[in-house]
Amino acid sequence: MLSVSSLSKSVPGAGHARRELFVGLDLELAPGEYVAIMGESGVGKSTLLNVIAGLEAPDCGSVVLDGQDLVQLDEDGRTLLRREKIGFVFQAFHILPYLTVGWNVALPLVLKGMAESEAQERSRMMLGEVGMGDRIQSMPRELSGGELQRVAIARALVHAPRLVLADEPTGNLDPDTAAQVAELLRGRIKASGATGILVTHSRAAAATTDRALLLTASGLAALPTMRDACVS
Repeated sequence: MLSVSSLSKSVPGAGHARRELFVGLDLELAPGEYVAIMGESGVGKSTLLNVIAGLEAPDCGSVVLDGQDLVQLDEDGRTLLRREKIGFVFQAFHILPYLTVGWNVALPLVLKGMAESEAQERSRMMLGEVGMGDRIQSMPRELSGGELQRVAIARALVHAPRLVLADEPTGNLDPDTAAQVAELLRGRIKASGATGILVTHSRAAAATTDRALLLTASGLAALPTMRDACVS
């Protein structure tokens, strides 16, 4: 479903030099697989997600999603592919403050051209699935951090994406709320049949995934299972 091959990415370093984040990175994910990517701060985890999403260009390599190489698409093509096949969950939520909860979740569907009435109905159903069905008319400022992240998960999944990318989704939450959100994210990804990538510093959040990988400058390496950890 997702095939990343020989991916390399560097960023500006000291002086005129460039610092290599990763070189020759390979990653193969099957439909329905949910993996965690871990690593030290600054190693390039979020950058890797951005490259996979087509938000940043690699120095070389390919990112093939459902048979389409994002690296070979132009900006319009990458935008359309993201809109159709990728869902995002961020640490900072990125919920639009001037829209109701319902419209925040419906927006990806409207951008795809769905009628507003149908988009609102799909939004209502998805919010119900993440336990936020009674907050559809609420404004984001009225919600807690955990509630905002539930809305973000609903928004990421409402258009039935093939790939869900989650960047530190529990990083701003207290331990108990983080545990609930981590389990909810796994449950909704698995229920939808999407493939998921979770970037996290939390060993316990990583324990909710099928397998965990460590990102270094040399690429990705498998980590021991962490399923017995407690989410934090």
